[in-house]
Amino acid sequence: MTIILQPEQDRLIAEALRSGAYQSSEEVIKQALELLHERDAWLAENRAKIEEGYAAAQRGELIDSDQVRAQMEEKKRACVAEQREA
Repeated sequence: MTIILQPEQDRLIAEALRSGAYQSSEEVIKQALELLHERDAWLAENRAKIEEGYAAAQRGELIDSDQVRAQMEEKKRACVAEQREA
């Protein structure tokens, strides 16, 4: 497969190579495609969650803001603890 890059795309690949994080253009493209795939999966997952939440709201299944804040704070603590362990 032949891919023709725009000058800006070429520049971004060259920058990535100069950073030393990548050994080849192919490695840069591979990483970019993996990240694109992860982002698309994340978007699909969150789209489904939003639709689920909207349907729950339509059914009147809402929780109050204090409960949401407490849940978010707990998730934040768990995330920070996980990052510290890594």
